[in-house]
Amino acid sequence: MSQRTETATLGGGCFWCLEAIYQNVKGVSLVVSGYAGGSVDNPSYQAVCSGTTGHAEVMQITFDPDVISYDNILYIFWRMHDPTTPNRQGADVGTQYRSIIFYHDETQQEIAEHSRKQADASDLWDNAIVTEVVPLTRFYPAEDYHQNYYRNNPRQPYCTMVIDPKVDKFKKSFQDMMT
Repeated sequence: MSQRTETATLGGGCFWCLEAIYQNVKGVSLVVSGYAGGSVDNPSYQAVCSGTTGHAEVMQITFDPDVISYDNILYIFWRMHDPTTPNRQGADVGTQYRSIIFYHDETQQEIAEHSRKQADASDLWDNAIVTEVVPLTRFYPAEDYHQNYYRNNPRQPYCTMVIDPKVDKFKKSFQDMMT
C-alpha cells in the first residue's frame, strides 16, 4: 500500500454487517464503526437506537486509493445492502439503519451522486434507491464492544444468521477485491 489514504463514511443498516465486509477489501486499512448525521454530541448506542438523535450507524473506512478507488468502495456498497428501503435493512428498523453516504469533499459528492444514479438506473434493485448523499459534519466512533464485532463474535446468533450470508455473498461476488 502507498502512504496516501482516503476516508469514506457509509451507512447501510447495522454497522456490524458492512464492517465485516469492508474489513475483507483489498486496500482497506481500517474500518471503524460509529455514528454520524445526528444532532447530539457523543451519542451512545442506546441513544442512537432510541431514534431520537438523528444519527445513522455508519462505518468510517480508511483506504488506499491506489489500490481501491472510492468509486469501487461505492460499487461494493450498492451490492451489499438494500438501498431501496428507507430506515430499514431486513429486520433492523429505524432511522439509524438508513442507507446513507457521507461525503468528505466535493469530489466524493460528485462520485457518490453519479454512482447512485448509475446504481438506480441498473437492474440491481426493483425499487428506487433512497440512499441519502450528504456532507459529513461529525463522526463519532461507536463503543469499543462494537468494533470488530463480527471478528470477535463469529458465533453470536446475529452474526451467523445475518452477517455470515452477507460475507459469503461478498466472497463469491468480489474475489478480485478481497484481501
